[in-house]
Amino acid sequence: MSGNSLVLPIVLWGRMAPTHCISSLLVMDDFSTIITGCHDGQICLWDMTPDLEICPRAMLFGHTASITCLSKASACSDKQYIVSASEINYSAVMSPDFLVSLSCPLCLSFVVLQFYQFPIGTQREGRLLCNGHYPEILVVDATSLEVLYSLVSKISPDWISSMSIIRSHRTQEDTVVAVSVTGILKVWIITAEVSRMQDLDPVFEEESKPIYCHGCQSISFCTFTQSSLLVVCSKYWRVFDAGDYSLLCSVPSDNDQAWTGGEFIAADKVIIWTEDGCSYIYKLPASCLPASEHFRSEVGKTEEGSVPPLIYRIADHSDKQLLICPPVTRFFFGRREPFYKLLIQGDSAGRLSLWNIPDISQLQVSSTISLQEAFDKLTPVSAGIIDQLSVLPGKDEPIKVTASVYIPSQGRLVCGREDGSIILVPATQTAIVQLLQGEHMLRRGWPPHRTLRGHRNKVTCVLYPYQISPRYDQRSLVSGGVDFSVIVWDIFTGEMKHIFCVHGGEITQLIVPPENCSTRVQHCICSVASDHSVGLLSLRERKCIMLASRHLFPIQVIKWRPADDYLVVGCSDGSVYVWQMDTGESCVTSGVSLRIHLVQHLFSSSLLLGNLPKYSHNALVVQAMKTNLTDPDMHVLFFDVEAVIIQLLTEEAQRPNPTLVSPETLQKSQAGADKGGSFLANKIFKQVKETMKETIKEHLLDEDEEEEEEMRRREEKSKSLSLLEYNLTMDTAKLFMSCLHAWGLNEQLDGICLERLGMLRPHCPISFGLISRGGHMSLMLPTFKESLLRQLSLATGRKLTLSDIVGKGTYGVSRAVTTQHLMSVISLANTLMGMTNATFVGEHMKKAPARPPRPGGTPETPRRTVATPPQPSNPALQAQIKQGWSQLAAMHCVMLPDLLGLDKFRPPLLEMLARRWQDRCLEVREAAQALLLAELRRIGQSGRKETIDMWAPYLPQYVDTVSSRKYTALFCSQTSFFSHTLKHADWEHAHVKSIMVVF
Repeated sequence: MSGNSLVLPIVLWGRMAPTHCISSLLVMDDFSTIITGCHDGQICLWDMTPDLEICPRAMLFGHTASITCLSKASACSDKQYIVSASEINYSAVMSPDFLVSLSCPLCLSFVVLQFYQFPIGTQREGRLLCNGHYPEILVVDATSLEVLYSLVSKISPDWISSMSIIRSHRTQEDTVVAVSVTGILKVWIITAEVSRMQDLDPVFEEESKPIYCHGCQSISFCTFTQSSLLVVCSKYWRVFDAGDYSLLCSVPSDNDQAWTGGEFIAADKVIIWTEDGCSYIYKLPASCLPASEHFRSEVGKTEEGSVPPLIYRIADHSDKQLLICPPVTRFFFGRREPFYKLLIQGDSAGRLSLWNIPDISQLQVSSTISLQEAFDKLTPVSAGIIDQLSVLPGKDEPIKVTASVYIPSQGRLVCGREDGSIILVPATQTAIVQLLQGEHMLRRGWPPHRTLRGHRNKVTCVLYPYQISPRYDQRSLVSGGVDFSVIVWDIFTGEMKHIFCVHGGEITQLIVPPENCSTRVQHCICSVASDHSVGLLSLRERKCIMLASRHLFPIQVIKWRPADDYLVVGCSDGSVYVWQMDTGESCVTSGVSLRIHLVQHLFSSSLLLGNLPKYSHNALVVQAMKTNLTDPDMHVLFFDVEAVIIQLLTEEAQRPNPTLVSPETLQKSQAGADKGGSFLANKIFKQVKETMKETIKEHLLDEDEEEEEEMRRREEKSKSLSLLEYNLTMDTAKLFMSCLHAWGLNEQLDGICLERLGMLRPHCPISFGLISRGGHMSLMLPTFKESLLRQLSLATGRKLTLSDIVGKGTYGVSRAVTTQHLMSVISLANTLMGMTNATFVGEHMKKAPARPPRPGGTPETPRRTVATPPQPSNPALQAQIKQGWSQLAAMHCVMLPDLLGLDKFRPPLLEMLARRWQDRCLEVREAAQALLLAELRRIGQSGRKETIDMWAPYLPQYVDTVSSRKYTALFCSQTSFFSHTLKHADWEHAHVKSIMVVF
């Protein structure tokens, strides 16, 4: 799913909000975005209005372990980046604009990240100070995450508990103050020369002093007086003089609470918070204030005589549910208008609570909301993938989906539910029901589905072995549940073939053995249960051939060594068991190195996105996801634009109509074409030819079993479910185009799309997402529409309603989202424009697709109908359809900024379009080129000049003058030509050359 493919995700979250147990907090400098990291590895973006109202907007997926710290990675407001770090030595640079720009595994895990800038000439570069469970403080480049140098201790080196940087406004020197776990204060001076260091030479401390602050939680520097330092420990907090680090005052904690952090909120006030979520505001004594005549008067005296008075106590909510983790509290004060002083708290229920702390007034909660409360406020409610089939009479909540698997070759989605039933449903049809308007909304029990009943309680895992390896029977579907059973189903008849009851706990995993195992093991399924047992269940012999149940701890990793017939089991305590698969004999091994290998395996096996099944040539893939094991499944629909185009062209070539394009006509046209067009025709012909070969091969394999299938069909007494009585390729294109089109901007075009083209209008805002080249993903939460409404209302100056944004796409959310969506809709519209009868209404939408073929000649084939000869196409109707696709492509390519309004439109990114200039897919390439030309025309001469100035530093600066003089001369001439053409009116005629020079 990652890489250079143009893949767009659409997510169906369901009514249950994902678990978000908050572990870290960050507020951006403009006070419009709050970022929270959770213990499950996800990052949530929350929008905050000037009235301090909070609404969740999106969720970023990249980490596979708990988020330990967050920090900003840039100081400019136009391009805001954040850096996140997790427990398993992994950091990522992310943008709140839906992009994960860089991810980097590091040798150390970070507990604290702090961003600072230093001047280099006229520019300021960003650095990150990083510390964790090690004695050094690493200085990392904020953009590339490259370790530049380290701050090392000479005297009494030990792990660093906390640190802070003191910025000097008078000199160019910055001071890093840190406290070790043994209570020794360390001071490093970062000068301009040190900041320019690009090697790993260590920088040693300038001062080391014991201050006896064991278990330090945080250090804060007073920016108001620039002469005080607040050190918070679990049992006390203290204020030190920042000059000689003398103790000014100390406050112990009560016996039943522990301090976790604190901050200066004024020159004479501090706020300290505890582990249970309470916060306390203290007024510092005169001995701690440099402006007072009593400053430092308490130095050297007993600590009991310098306790400052308590001003106010911010208690936690009394009605809050029992939390599984301590809440996270942070204080932020704005450096711009309106200079808010905000205390923000996040808890394990995914709730954010915000207090605005004024100088003199009664404190109240300014805003509080949780993810689930935000989901509950949605109207209409956020839909799940099969909600229309899961709401029982008399109940409001649908039955939860707990396990899912998608079968691309059949277009089916298999969903195991909480009540033990399993639903088989066409994926595109059920997605259309949830997202789009139409007559299907009035039908009960739509789309056609089948229910398998056999488990007595929740289904925990579902596996279709034939999808992973063709050695299995394509009729077999395997499911496991909390009733300790593993059931084998016939996916086409719904018949229960066999039940395995060999485990003593709920089934947690179903795994397919590798190809090079023994013949007997190759027809087995490996099952893992919560009673720490592993079994090999033979689908051919219908019995368990091995059961390993001596593990003392939960099983986390299953590995195979087929050459030695070994099954390797890794447990949560680091122990490793090696089992002989044929005999069942075992030996036990454990050690630190094995635990490290297990952690590395867990790091690489991302449940969320990194290990998505690698389906080839599939236009649609449905992936079930969950942020926590206790959550129900949410489903992400991945649309591969290139695969959709190839399948559309393949069906066009296979259509039994002499007027359609076929491989023969393509070959003839290729022979008669000139050299300039032969490459493009050959490209399409090769794609169609390869796909047709694959289809014909699959049909030939099925013909041998037709007689046997006919016998089975006659013997079948139960009603056959016709899941494939629709065109899968055209249905996928219909769903995709209906979601991407910007409805409501051109009523005439909307009418053509509904009546002639057969598209459907969305009935709710659609949650899209982005996939980075590294395989990370960001998904819009269904509550994003509330944030979008507020932003657009502020931009337009008038109050907007939900109808103003429903169906208008997401072209006001993010520039990256706009770029991908416009390329997708234009390339698909151009593809459909070149096809015959390219409409989503008519009898051709109800026929079984030519690709993929019917799965093994199953009883799920379409009902017999009287064959009718193909009706001759109406030339006038075909012209109207082609004109409709042409108008749709033109609107999204050229007219969208004017129709939507520049205040609502986020323009596409030129660099993303330029990367697609030579895309391997012809249709995507042409769409990117047309978009790039239109955007360069829209931004005008000043915008093009600004683009040149921005890209100039990234042009290559070195050339071998001896071996490539011709290239150097050509490069220089084309570079000057690029600048000249973009500055004058005839820039379009030479645009192909200029873009090739830059990229």
